[in-house]
Amino acid sequence: MPKVFIAGPVSWNRLVQLDRLPEARPHTVFARGHRETVGATSAGKALNLAKLGAQVTLRTVVGDDPAGREVVRVLAGAGIEVIAEVADTPTEQHLNLMDPHGGRLSVYLELPSLTQPRHDAAAWAAARAADAVVVDLADHARPFLAADAPIWCDLHDYDGAAEYHRDFLAAAAHVFLNDDAIGDPESFLTARVRAGAETAVATLGARGAMAATAAGIERVDAVEVAEIVDTNGAGDAFFAGFLVARLAGADVRAALHAGAEHAARCLASPDLA
Repeated sequence: MPKVFIAGPVSWNRLVQLDRLPEARPHTVFARGHRETVGATSAGKALNLAKLGAQVTLRTVVGDDPAGREVVRVLAGAGIEVIAEVADTPTEQHLNLMDPHGGRLSVYLELPSLTQPRHDAAAWAAARAADAVVVDLADHARPFLAADAPIWCDLHDYDGAAEYHRDFLAAAAHVFLNDDAIGDPESFLTARVRAGAETAVATLGARGAMAATAAGIERVDAVEVAEIVDTNGAGDAFFAGFLVARLAGADVRAALHAGAEHAARCLASPDLA
């Protein structure tokens, strides 16, 4: 069973389904439905990795509030070891507006701020014991970029220039992002490998995914989904499928296929995993 340590954000989200995303003008719309659930990228990765059989430790930050306690309850119930630093500010919360075609607008309602970690010894012990260390985009996760194990970073919609991402990019042995803002993903991935990354991966939505290694570029098609139920967590599901496959010894092409297959299962489900 692979051991994976994750440092990064979790949240409590309200998901609102709309016929279409709202236009930038004053008007009223009616929701097709809504619900509350756990969210954020580190929760998505942890839940998907646990679903795939990994032993997962997640170090995160929550507030001392009902939302934070519910997030921890859900994650622990999935078999994830949660090291939760408790902030004086509310738990991270999002309002996600979603249309039936995969479009999403995410509004941050709350963002916790951690001033004094209390569980660093336990977190660093878990990181040292891990086969892979995943460091997600959050300021409270940055210290773990110095971990000794191979660092995996998901840059999401990085545009190739944003200052916030640079420390994560520099530390990552395995780089992931989507193609929403990067422009020329193949050139970016190739450049990251030349700069020292072992693997650089871009998800391309309906066009599949590609990866660069020292051996060159690999591409796979997306796995067809009969009906997209919920796009939340699909990128994290892809990441988890790829990571578990690589830790099991799969080559990059097979790992891309594993990521695509797991992402498709997530798209067809209302849940993050």
